[in-house]
Amino acid sequence: MKFNTRLIHRLTFLTCLLLAGIVNAQTAIIKAGHVFDARTGKMLPPQIIVVKDGKIQQMGAHIPYTATDKIIDLSDSWVLPGLMDCHVHMTVAFPYKKVAIEHMYVTESTALRALRGAHNAEILLSNGFTTIKEIGNDGNYASADVIKAIKKGWIQGPTIFYAGKIISPYGGQTATDIEHEHLWEYEYLDANSPDEIRKAVRKNIYYGANVIKLVTDSYAYHYSQAEIEAAVSEAKSAGMKVTVHVQGGEAAKNVILGGAAAIEHGVELDDELLRLMKSKGTFLVGTDLSVNNSLTYGIDTVTALKYYQLNIDRLKRAYKIGTPMAFGSDIIIDIPGKDRAQTILEVLQTWKDAQIPNDYILQCMTIHAATLLGIEKERGIIAPTFFADIIAVKTNPLDTIDAIKHTSFVMKEGKVIRRD
Repeated sequence: MKFNTRLIHRLTFLTCLLLAGIVNAQTAIIKAGHVFDARTGKMLPPQIIVVKDGKIQQMGAHIPYTATDKIIDLSDSWVLPGLMDCHVHMTVAFPYKKVAIEHMYVTESTALRALRGAHNAEILLSNGFTTIKEIGNDGNYASADVIKAIKKGWIQGPTIFYAGKIISPYGGQTATDIEHEHLWEYEYLDANSPDEIRKAVRKNIYYGANVIKLVTDSYAYHYSQAEIEAAVSEAKSAGMKVTVHVQGGEAAKNVILGGAAAIEHGVELDDELLRLMKSKGTFLVGTDLSVNNSLTYGIDTVTALKYYQLNIDRLKRAYKIGTPMAFGSDIIIDIPGKDRAQTILEVLQTWKDAQIPNDYILQCMTIHAATLLGIEKERGIIAPTFFADIIAVKTNPLDTIDAIKHTSFVMKEGKVIRRD
């Protein structure tokens, strides 16, 4: 008997597609021993979570399921919404104790930066970070291609909010001489008036940004309130938010009154500014590095401890005042022997030493971060209609927040990424 080889290959291919569709359409039943309710900060008793087509369909203590459903038994685990980090530089990795941003401009191509970004994106996702805000410093829009690769299914990675090139007054965040003028334009967009700011916002959106970042106080000059308002209105017209690198003082006040969604860092924010942020709904993304994080920069222990105490003090005051906060790490150098996710989670030490309650830390990494990013109706809690971004750990993070350093299960949009 003579077989039509081409026909057999085609039928096999179609069968594989059909089976793949069946698997993707299959209902997943998660038996959760404990579920963190990010809205209340409490742990719920055992729940059944029904996941289909990437979203949570049902959740309750007693939900029937069938033998054809895919069972995921997490009855011995604490189940949480996927974690979020609102200040990530996934394409940056300076050598240990050697920070030289200008040197990076001339030694690393955008392609190399994108490959590093892809590598870190996979690490972050496998360790429970299902959503991040990539905040810039990625060469000529390297992260835009990482996002494309994730969407095409070439690599696995978090949902990424991306800022594009950082918009700043003249000079970016560099220290160069006149012979190297404009070297910073590899990663920054000079914008020195409301009109120039609007143009820079549009350029970033054109190249893939869906959030806008400004830096305003790297020099003696800083953006006025009107210039912040220009960025905010231009971004808003495209359905986007603005976040601003600023430490404190008049520059920070202009950022708050100008309508930005968040302040990044804010180490020098006084109580008056923190209260103003609360009244305006301006988030603090504090990037509160631990001593271990700071030592990677090559500074001495005394200086590291000094900045650590500043972070703890501002974090305590912001929590007491009730300033809205979302977790952000700002890691650009990895601790030796640790990958990017492990280095990020070292930041938790600062929150612990500031005596921030564990339930609030988790909220800053889930529901509060989602609110800042504008996805509070899609992600950040485990509930019906929300995307199935779900992780699990083996010990109760309300007892010790370090539990989230040991993720044993990760699901993103209904797809199992990790299951130890």
